[in-house]
Amino acid sequence: MIETAINRLEHLCQTIPEFLYQIPEAEFSHKPTAYTWSKKEIIGHLIDSANNNHQRFVRAQFEPIPSISYLQNNWVECSFYQAMDKELIISLWRSYNLVIANIIRNIPTPDLKKLCHAGGDDHTIEWLFIDYVDHMEHHLRHILGRVEF
Repeated sequence: MIETAINRLEHLCQTIPEFLYQIPEAEFSHKPTAYTWSKKEIIGHLIDSANNNHQRFVRAQFEPIPSISYLQNNWVECSFYQAMDKELIISLWRSYNLVIANIIRNIPTPDLKKLCHAGGDDHTIEWLFIDYVDHMEHHLRHILGRVEF
């Protein structure tokens, strides 16, 4: 299962940027309401998710059940993605996720069972990574209006 999730993530990194670059800037930056994220901010949210999960995937290997959570709305707001260049956001999303795929690919199999406290529960690195990719695909489907990638 972990290998499938790694392959899915790498596939997304290779294929999705092209689709994101094709979205006109006005559409990419459009906020449907003051309280919802633009497509640009959703990609920013995925970058924040990468940041926090990066810590989970690394720290859980050497710390006894680290507790890592974050306030996603605060992260998006305080990162100012809405004011950021579209190309920078897309390239950062892609690069960060290639780094994460490399980390997961190199974690020794027994260490994938190490735990991290996230979202109110303890989960293995393996579970967190598979959930991470599922979460990403959910948001990308919303942005692109696609079922398959």
